[in-house]
Amino acid sequence: MSILVVGSIALDSVATPFGKAEEALGGSAVHFSASASFFSKIHLVGVVGDDFPEKEIEFLKVRGVDCSGIKIEKGKTFRWKGEYGFDLNVAQTIETHLNVFSDFAPQIPGALREKEFLFLANIHPKLQLDVLQQVKRPKLVALDTMNFWIQGELEALKKVISKVDLMIINEGEARELTKEASLLKAARLIQSWGPAVVVIKRGEYGALLLHKNDIFSAPGLPLESVKDPTGAGDSFAGGFMGYLARKNSLDLETMKQAVIVGSAMASFNVEDFSCRRLKNLTMAEINQRINEFKKLSHFEWKHSDNF
Repeated sequence: MSILVVGSIALDSVATPFGKAEEALGGSAVHFSASASFFSKIHLVGVVGDDFPEKEIEFLKVRGVDCSGIKIEKGKTFRWKGEYGFDLNVAQTIETHLNVFSDFAPQIPGALREKEFLFLANIHPKLQLDVLQQVKRPKLVALDTMNFWIQGELEALKKVISKVDLMIINEGEARELTKEASLLKAARLIQSWGPAVVVIKRGEYGALLLHKNDIFSAPGLPLESVKDPTGAGDSFAGGFMGYLARKNSLDLETMKQAVIVGSAMASFNVEDFSCRRLKNLTMAEINQRINEFKKLSHFEWKHSDNF
């Protein structure tokens, strides 16, 4: 099965205690696509300026991403500049220049309107609603968002949430959206608004999955080298959705496996700036890391061990 993703394409300038990158490939749809492309065919819809490096489009094409939905407009590409301290869970935005992205109005090509899986990456909720009106009912519609939309477009965001099957959100955003300190309560409340499945990303602490009435919690994989967390959440979503589309299954066990695949892809993303780590990533490395997750969380408990 293939995935249609609609979201931002950007050039990021990022500084962390471990280095920096200038004008590096970024954006929610890009990190998602680069990650998901290891598992499924991806169709990307977004906009860039006429200054966008051709080599970055070529990278996506090499990964097998269909870029026919990317519009090139006269002007500059969306740019974001930020920095992190030693708490890599918190980004400080220095500059944001929407440029051609400010007028982005997604137009889904006819051939892409019948794709089985749809991921609404982090864009204005009104644009997400517009995309939903253009596509035929997919097998699965998943949604991501951010605190900017929670603070400024809450009603529109809730309307989108009511129309999707699955929501992926980080823990800070989940608490802000629901005004609940408990992540379990927050996830249950989001479910009551529409999505049967909620995934809460917890960064280095793992991820929480609520699938209807079932709960699954995955650990975070301890890493010795973390350089840049930018795009980690989108890489998680890419691995998660890519695996679901590959298996063409939405049952609980497949969702659990997808959480681990997503966590593995996010763990690779943070090892270098931009999408650099994914550019040389191999399937053998992905399989090895998934096995590391399995060993990290697995233990035996025999009946004779009962107290």
